[in-house]
Amino acid sequence: MNAIIEHESRGRIRFRFVQAQMSLKQADLLETWFQKTAGVLRVTVHERTRCVVVQYQGDREQILNAVRTFSWELAEKTVTPPTHSSRKLNREFQEKLIAKVALKATSTLFFPAPLRIARVLWHAVPFLRHGLRCLRKRKMKVELLDAISIGISIVRRDFATAGSVMFLLELGELLEEWTRKKSIQDLAQCMSLNVDRVWLRTPEGEALVPISQVQPGDQVVLRVGGIIPVDGVVIEGEAMVNQASLTGESVPIEKRLDSPVYAGTIVEEGECVIAVNQASGQSRYDQIITMIEQSEQMKSASENKASNLADKLVPYTFAGSLLSFLLTRNVTRALSVLMVDFSCALKLAMPLAVLSAMREAGKEHITVKGGKFLETIAKADTIVFDKTGTLTHACPKVAAVIPFCGYEEAEMLRLAACLEEHFPHSMANAVVEEAKQRDLKHEEYHSKVEYIVAHGIASKVGDLKVLIGSAHFVFEDEQCVIPEDEQDKFDALPAEYSHLYLAIDRKLAAVICIVDPLRAEAAAVLHTLRKLGIEKTVMLTGDSQRTAEAIAAQVGVDAFDAEVLPEDKANYVASLRNAGHTVIMVGDGINDSPALSESDVGIAISDGAAIAQEIADITIAGENLWELVRLRQISTELMKRIHANYRFILGFNSMLILLGATGVLMPATSATLHNLSTLGISLHSMTALPSHELPSENEL
Repeated sequence: MNAIIEHESRGRIRFRFVQAQMSLKQADLLETWFQKTAGVLRVTVHERTRCVVVQYQGDREQILNAVRTFSWELAEKTVTPPTHSSRKLNREFQEKLIAKVALKATSTLFFPAPLRIARVLWHAVPFLRHGLRCLRKRKMKVELLDAISIGISIVRRDFATAGSVMFLLELGELLEEWTRKKSIQDLAQCMSLNVDRVWLRTPEGEALVPISQVQPGDQVVLRVGGIIPVDGVVIEGEAMVNQASLTGESVPIEKRLDSPVYAGTIVEEGECVIAVNQASGQSRYDQIITMIEQSEQMKSASENKASNLADKLVPYTFAGSLLSFLLTRNVTRALSVLMVDFSCALKLAMPLAVLSAMREAGKEHITVKGGKFLETIAKADTIVFDKTGTLTHACPKVAAVIPFCGYEEAEMLRLAACLEEHFPHSMANAVVEEAKQRDLKHEEYHSKVEYIVAHGIASKVGDLKVLIGSAHFVFEDEQCVIPEDEQDKFDALPAEYSHLYLAIDRKLAAVICIVDPLRAEAAAVLHTLRKLGIEKTVMLTGDSQRTAEAIAAQVGVDAFDAEVLPEDKANYVASLRNAGHTVIMVGDGINDSPALSESDVGIAISDGAAIAQEIADITIAGENLWELVRLRQISTELMKRIHANYRFILGFNSMLILLGATGVLMPATSATLHNLSTLGISLHSMTALPSHELPSENEL
């Protein structure tokens, strides 16, 4: 592809593609392609100017080569742009806004008086019709106030005032429509699938393939904890599927032969094979849109309060206008009061403030699935952490493999990796990665794999039963034993590590020692959260008491509990809520899912288990925990902005009503100031929230 470098600085290049024009679809495709390119940190595509701004790290020549080799045909084969484009939505509303402003300016400057009057009368018809509908239904709503104020202005032959009021009302409606659609689209994109690869059944066996290669009719293998990436029908096996993300059902649904399954739902128990009937999984997006539109999920309590308050204040505005007329017999004063209402600003500014906060969180790699969760984060007083992959690094490493029963170390690691690769979790990933580093190939030579949540994995190799998991699972639940002549070896296992136990034919075959270092920032993050109002910090883990105690001392939590099962975590969170606390739960694994559901706000680590991300209300990136601090700061600043908006809207509009009633403001001035203030507070609500620098080590 021919491109010209228009500007360049360290780590940033601006290209202009040499072609006649660039469509919205091409712009989305180009942006998606660059985002998948190695070394690219951020990319922005301007379709009107055909320019691309690339921020990168590493080798400049690598970026230039990527541009040289780019072609539309290659991009269409290798990446899939979003089906529902924000770019298209923004362009649509930009064009509507420009057209409306241009028509208003043309009418005011160039139309003769009779034509301007005719245009005002024509525009007034919908407003008057809505007002009459309110009268017929005996409802006192803001539409009635608008209709009365416009109607009285027309009767008084004040067509300029009527036209200005309608123009500003239409601008407000356009902005509100864009806000609603953009909010829904952003939220739906957050909830859309991010599945890259699936287990595909082939004649040669199971193969891990990119989801882009999956076609209708293919057979996809689904196992416990996995997100279902495509729509399909069960052709083998049984599973319990959590469909709460689509249907709101809190109880998992049993899926048997010929049962339909849907993209985005989660396998909680069992495993099955499905025949794909819709490969892209895009139907999920439309289902999410419908779900959001039919629910109040994305509205916070503050947004609902603003909407309800706006409707309740309408009768008082009308009564004030009527009282002003009765006392003064002055239509102008009454009309000045009528031109002011609280509804527009209250109903528009609050959602815009929430949307702005959600976008700002997105820039920090924080995905928030609804405004109400930000409000809850702001008032939370307790935060509960899982240990592995949350307070500790998400990629622990294998420190040692200690074989028993005469087995070879490499063979035991190979077997463990073969089992663990089916169930991605931080400790499982460590085993698989260690086998990869040692160049140990682990072809599928075991039979059906069964995952027991928070315990371990069971399978068979030939006629022998193979188990891998916790001590509780291997020794207590499955009654495995330690070889008698190796008890001393077992007792000498390094105490500073977490342990995975591998048993074959009910005898201990190996212990895999996992080093799980604490995140360097963990203690500082908890200290900062306390300064931001969090009163209690808790750590819950399935690890041993010894390991948990060591980590708790290092990170400085207020309380901890060890050797807990998933239901224990959920019960612990429930007990805190019952005691009156507002609880945040932070986790990354399948075993954290019940607790994430039980908390007031569940936060998942983005590189953790799919089911945890699906159930969680908020997802943060796995790089570091400072995002929790930023999330608390953003939430707190959002609530400050919402309260400031309340004070301004109620105070300013009350002042306009008072000045109108006393005759200081004319109707046209009152309407203009009211609508301009509404637009002003809305634009202010869309601006970035005040930022706070994270504390340095010297301040902690």
